[in-house]
Amino acid sequence: MLAFTPRRAIGALCARGFPALQKRWLNLHEYQSVQVMQSYHVHTPKGLPAFTGREAEAAASALQAEQGDIDFVVKAQVLAGGRGLGYFKENGFQGGVHQCQSPSKVKEIAKKMLGNTLVTKQTGEAGKPCNAIFVCERLYLRREKYFAILMDRSSGGPLMIGSAVGGTSIEDIAAKDPTAIVKMPIDITVGLSEAQAREFAEKLAFEGDRVDQAAQCIMGLYKMFIDKDCTLVEINPFAETHDGRVMVCDAKVNFDDNAEFRHEDIFEMRDTTQEDPREVQAARFDLNYVGLDGNIGCMVNGAGLAMATMDIIKLNGGSPANFLDVGGGASKTQVVEAFRILQNDPKVKAILVNIFGGIMRCDTIALGVIHASQEIGLSKPLVVRLEGTNQEQAKKLIDESGLKMLFSTDLSESASKAVKMAEIIELAESAELDVAFAL
Repeated sequence: MLAFTPRRAIGALCARGFPALQKRWLNLHEYQSVQVMQSYHVHTPKGLPAFTGREAEAAASALQAEQGDIDFVVKAQVLAGGRGLGYFKENGFQGGVHQCQSPSKVKEIAKKMLGNTLVTKQTGEAGKPCNAIFVCERLYLRREKYFAILMDRSSGGPLMIGSAVGGTSIEDIAAKDPTAIVKMPIDITVGLSEAQAREFAEKLAFEGDRVDQAAQCIMGLYKMFIDKDCTLVEINPFAETHDGRVMVCDAKVNFDDNAEFRHEDIFEMRDTTQEDPREVQAARFDLNYVGLDGNIGCMVNGAGLAMATMDIIKLNGGSPANFLDVGGGASKTQVVEAFRILQNDPKVKAILVNIFGGIMRCDTIALGVIHASQEIGLSKPLVVRLEGTNQEQAKKLIDESGLKMLFSTDLSESASKAVKMAEIIELAESAELDVAFAL
């Protein structure tokens, strides 16, 4: 029997039509990824991060002193694609990537980016805060290619993927010409040989001495992928410059959070401002949480039961606001924190608790409900379905607490009640009625 991990559950959410908005795999900013790649002798543009306009000007001046008379590229550091075509919400400034000819211009552009929210096609209208920029030398590219390494289930190990055409969405390239995509599985027990790296460089249409340069970068990227427990290394573009250099010009590098104990230096670079604050809060208490788009908050024990709960909410005409799995051994504190997340989420209009008591005892959940109501002032309509270990004790605790909630042992009935409650709240709010009176 396959273990049903939270990640597999999140993947299944997508298959069911639930948008998994955030995977908790560490994703570094570009300037951070460049620092890691440089330690593996991967050729990257010279660049420095900056966090204020003055720092940006100083970074450009330092690069100019080292590299000579160069132009610059200023890149907003947000964890999302499509930065170049994005815009900043607060001031309407267009573009998260700009070319500049002088340190003073770099400072001017940086001040329009820093402290503002960049909206791209990947962030949605909420956007993401830009708290850092990357000032790097401008390269004049002759050819742009695509390169990536990821773990592939079908081949049972790392898979290199590439295209002689890059600089744009790889999905668009594949849709236009599937033959443009080349792949090479790597035996993880043997590793990547220099001959394989050269062969792949040639498949990407590098020629002459650029094959050796590209192979060196590919070898370094593969070693980083294995050493640092990466889940993805994506380079776009993997480019040849006008003067014959091969450079990794833009990078997306993800790391497996299960390997955090091996890479504390990497995980110290995590930028939680780029993540859903609800997921950050949940992770602090070892809760498995994914934000969704609906209005019914779900608290469930077990990934499979969580998906069944969201399915039955959908079948009853509702829409789940989250995937929240408290696990099989949650403490009272964890339950309280789970309720705190749901209570503070403005999208949540009603809450459905669905616990099948096995390892997780129903009375622990009941105590969590009671303490949450007392500690955080839980005010949202609540439907509780408890079944299994210590079920009767849980019902007694809830009855004696005097809390206003609907208790049920039938899942379909519980989901139907939660959907109706959420509908009532939505109608009351739209009509500016007193919610308590409406209920």
